[in-house]
Amino acid sequence: MQISNFFIAGGIVAWPLLVFSLIAVALIVERLVFWFKVKRRQRRVIREVLKLYRTDPEAAIKLLQQNADLPVSRIFLEALELDNPTPEEFRLALESAAQAELPTLKRFSTMFETIINVSPLLGLLGTILGLITAFSALRIGDVGDGATTRVTGGISEALVSTVMGLVVAIFTLLFANMFRGFYLRQLALIQEYGGQLELIYRRHYERGGHPYASTR
Repeated sequence: MQISNFFIAGGIVAWPLLVFSLIAVALIVERLVFWFKVKRRQRRVIREVLKLYRTDPEAAIKLLQQNADLPVSRIFLEALELDNPTPEEFRLALESAAQAELPTLKRFSTMFETIINVSPLLGLLGTILGLITAFSALRIGDVGDGATTRVTGGISEALVSTVMGLVVAIFTLLFANMFRGFYLRQLALIQEYGGQLELIYRRHYERGGHPYASTR
């Protein structure tokens, strides 16, 4: 069956399902690009920043500014750019910045959930409409070609719309779960690296104040 005929056979619900599928693909591509960038660069950059911060805090800050498109870099900068904070203020700044980054990390999750939940319902609606069409075409004693065509067309609409709804939902669900896994791992990394930075800052602070006050 050709694609155009497939959508025609799906009935009226095929078109909103097509729109949902196009939206899902666009959002998935955006998230793939985002997570590829984060996973390719962030771990290396942050490890280098933590290493630099022990000996040259100003160079570490410059490296963070050069990679400010990464979530953890923005979180670190929020705390490191404070003017001589106490360890408690430093920790609160890290936590506040991490909370501010959550919407970026969870971006489009609501839209993914909507597509996953609504697509099967649209498929079910198409199934019901197709069955209504098929049964309405049945007439006792009517065995002509016209009646047969209407009945098969209704059954085809019922089956195709169900398949389309499930395909869109399953396809979106696979990627949504993958992005959720990336998000949870990112939260763990933020806590791990944030804790390491906080410890380094606390040691600097206890030894004599702001770790880079003399370089400003």
